[in-house]
Amino acid sequence: MNSKSIIISASEIGQYHYCSIAWYLQKCGYKPKSQSLEIGLEKHKKLGETLDQVHKNLIKSKITAFFGYTILFFSLLILIFEVIS
Repeated sequence: MNSKSIIISASEIGQYHYCSIAWYLQKCGYKPKSQSLEIGLEKHKKLGETLDQVHKNLIKSKITAFFGYTILFFSLLILIFEVIS
């Protein structure tokens, strides 16, 4: 084990609680082989891609809203100056 392995995550605590031997083997570099694990990893990957797309769309919508409000603001200014004149 290397110096990075001193710090453990909350999920590692759960793994250790479930099976301390499997946790230890994984820390030593042994990777479990399981069809369920592969399916779970693929689902997590797809979910991550979906979340990335959602984040990109959120940024695009904020930019679009900013420009929309800017156009509305200047339109109202023009309308006010037209009424005053």
